[in-house]
Amino acid sequence: MKADMTADWSDEWWHPRRHADRRPALLARNRLQAGIRDWLGVRDFLEVDPSALQLSPGNETHLHAMGVNAIGNDGLARRMYLHTSPEFAMKKLLAAGERRIFSFAHVWRNRERGARHSPEFTMLEWYRVGEDYSVLMADTLALLRLAGPLRHREVVCDPALEPERISVAEAFRAHAGIDLLATLDGVASDREALAAQAVAAGVKVAADDVWSDIFSRILSEKVEPHLGLGRVTILDRYPAAEAALARACEGEPREAERFEVYACGVELANGFGELTNAEEQRRRFQAEMDEKERIYGERYPIDESFLAALTLMPEASGIALGFDRLVMLATGAPRIDDVIWAPVG
Repeated sequence: MKADMTADWSDEWWHPRRHADRRPALLARNRLQAGIRDWLGVRDFLEVDPSALQLSPGNETHLHAMGVNAIGNDGLARRMYLHTSPEFAMKKLLAAGERRIFSFAHVWRNRERGARHSPEFTMLEWYRVGEDYSVLMADTLALLRLAGPLRHREVVCDPALEPERISVAEAFRAHAGIDLLATLDGVASDREALAAQAVAAGVKVAADDVWSDIFSRILSEKVEPHLGLGRVTILDRYPAAEAALARACEGEPREAERFEVYACGVELANGFGELTNAEEQRRRFQAEMDEKERIYGERYPIDESFLAALTLMPEASGIALGFDRLVMLATGAPRIDDVIWAPVG
């Protein structure tokens, strides 16, 4: 079919006038990526390039993968997935003996499209063997400082300033007046207790909302708008029920070694003290997939080779950073598509 030569294509990203407007931000993206590579390389990180095609895309309830039919030499189709994160492959490399690795990986997620979301985006992920997850917080701050002052709409954030570090429980108490830990018993949760506090705080709760749904709504409506304003916020010690891949905090089983980094109210990075107990990880994956099937009517397979690799994987910490979002904030771009060289669609 021939192109419609009468249509106005001037708003398309590939139109010369539109590209000229986008090009400064794209060049800034390249400079920042090169700077990050140099920073990691000086610190003995090895860049790796995991395959995007996997048997399992990840096993978190609300992450939605893109499935493909891989045709073998026998002509038969085999269901595979484009990964939602390079995490499984990179942890296998840790099991194989690597100690400091990073990847700029293209990842794919369904049900994600908007000003801050693209169905295909670039994730910067890195791991440290034998080092506490707090070291990743320092890493992330250093990389944000390479990007310089950050801004999103009218909100600014200076990564050079001392960051705010606050636990999720403290943030819920400060910004929503909610005692989060009172609704938890280890990884078990009290839905009714959290629902009552949410309603009192002015958050709507649906009859079919589970604890996790209510937690996410409080976080997005009451907490996140206060994070990363003026300076970076490190939201630390997530509830264990919301940290399927993280180990529990020492002395407090209700909390886990998971943190997120915010700037300008935008979540940029998600870090963990990594869980290496294969049986516990299997239990969590199965619970996540049971919940996914309940809500969405589908489940993803569990990567048995990943669980086997966990038995060899040393203690480690790891983090994923949304690179396109960081470029957005570094350039002040209003939409994620403005900083992707060739956006989807």
